[in-house]
Amino acid sequence: MKILTWNIQWGLGMDGVCDLKRVTDYARATGADVICLQEVADGYDDLEGSQGENQFAVIAALMPDFAAFEGIAVDVPNRKGGRKRFGNMLLSRLPVGRVMRHLLPWSGDKTPNMPRVVVDAVIAAPFGPLHIMTTHLEYSSALLRAYEVEGLRNIHRLASERVARPSLKTYGPFIPVPETASALLMGDFNMTPEDPLKALIEAPFGDDVPALQDAWHLLKGNTPHPPSFCIYDQRYGKPHCCDFMFVSADLKPRLRAIAYDTETQISDHQPVLLTLAD
Repeated sequence: MKILTWNIQWGLGMDGVCDLKRVTDYARATGADVICLQEVADGYDDLEGSQGENQFAVIAALMPDFAAFEGIAVDVPNRKGGRKRFGNMLLSRLPVGRVMRHLLPWSGDKTPNMPRVVVDAVIAAPFGPLHIMTTHLEYSSALLRAYEVEGLRNIHRLASERVARPSLKTYGPFIPVPETASALLMGDFNMTPEDPLKALIEAPFGDDVPALQDAWHLLKGNTPHPPSFCIYDQRYGKPHCCDFMFVSADLKPRLRAIAYDTETQISDHQPVLLTLAD
């Protein structure tokens, strides 16, 4: 089973061209069963290279063999009486069970910032249900990232509690669906591997909730992460890694490979591909 995470910068490549087809062509070529994308836009004609197209719809149409799920973080009026939307997207060619969208904590801060969201789906993996979450944390504010990390940990903890305490009602929207504590958390976290907030994501919970661990370190030991940002555009700093894939501890035996593609220039971020044993 292969899972891809990628901040696609609304399809804008390092050549200044916004091309969603080459994004989906690349994603399909990896053989990924689940694809998690960040920075997908709809109605934002002021973003470089974009015509304001509904990118959620365009990507879904380009990948008809995948079920597509939107996670909208920003939803505001546009100048034409419509809406502008920005957020994340999850696509799966494996069966999908329960899907949720969690808005992460958002408070006042002096830096430019925006709401952030988690797309949270239970995927029918070949080995059983798998809880997959994708997100994109705040860039400008360490304070907001700290709130968001606490929110992420709470989402994972509550999912584990749902496994232990299933619903007793069996009609309508109360009908229980498969839940699991086996989890993947991935996306653009806008922090470096040395950031104390990354260590907080991986901190034990002190109960029966499985800890989330960096898949790169589980597979590569102390080998430094490859850079995933600012390789070809250094307006935001020197090349560094800020895109990660965390797995719950119970999935460690299934880890087979993780790869950062540091060559592609389809976005300003680099895609990350994780392989799990079936």
